[in-house]
Amino acid sequence: MEYQQTGFADQLNIETPEQVDLRFPVAGIGSRFVALLIDHVIQFGTFFLIILALTLLPDDSTGHLGKTAELDTATKWALAAITFILFSLIVGYFALFEAFWHGQTPGKRVMKLRVIKDSGRQITFFEALARNLLRLIDSLPSMYLAGVITMLCNRKNKRLGDLAAGTLVVHELPVDDRAADAFLSGENFFAKEQPTPEGSLPADAVARLEPADLHVMETFFTRALDLDIQTRAAMASRIAARMAAKMKVPLPEGNPERTLEALAKAMRGTGRRF
Repeated sequence: MEYQQTGFADQLNIETPEQVDLRFPVAGIGSRFVALLIDHVIQFGTFFLIILALTLLPDDSTGHLGKTAELDTATKWALAAITFILFSLIVGYFALFEAFWHGQTPGKRVMKLRVIKDSGRQITFFEALARNLLRLIDSLPSMYLAGVITMLCNRKNKRLGDLAAGTLVVHELPVDDRAADAFLSGENFFAKEQPTPEGSLPADAVARLEPADLHVMETFFTRALDLDIQTRAAMASRIAARMAAKMKVPLPEGNPERTLEALAKAMRGTGRRF
């Protein structure tokens, strides 16, 4: 893992187990603050609508909230519900969105930011929960002062929650809309679609590959959907070039992913144990 500064943007370089470098521009305080502001507007708007809905309930279910007498069972349940809703909006909002929306909240998506692991992988629910449970401490004493001070004290702009969970916030790399449309439709944008037939790969060349090489290709396929378009294309190209070098044959023309698929299929069909 390497950290460097390129122009005005801080960049984190991560070398994956597949020996491919991933480059992530680290998000600064400004862009993260705007994303947070958008998320807070959504949170407060939702909470306001919930409170408004509660006030419109019949008086016999909410009238006890304004009394100073001893709380009865209905009032206790109402207060517990409001407390749970408030906690869910403060912590659950961020944790659930980041865990199940690939490291993004609505605010982060607008600002094209994403939370990832230090290794460059997608965060899990437990990491999303851990970084957001500490959000309450980061926000102390007000306006996220503790979090801002922590971010200024480290080069990766990590707040306390990021340090505890082993995460960081990065900018998404710009992706051509045509590439995204082609990817979603199953078409190839990076090269003309030239399927690589399995028979075009010399058997003696394929035999030079090892079980570890098949593992690298299968690992790429399992992680491909978690990568943005440009990173996925670059990684496929580098892995295909690595395999071609080991086989001592020229890299076939066309989409590198099709080459890797043909290689993996050919290796599985050789009868060797992988």
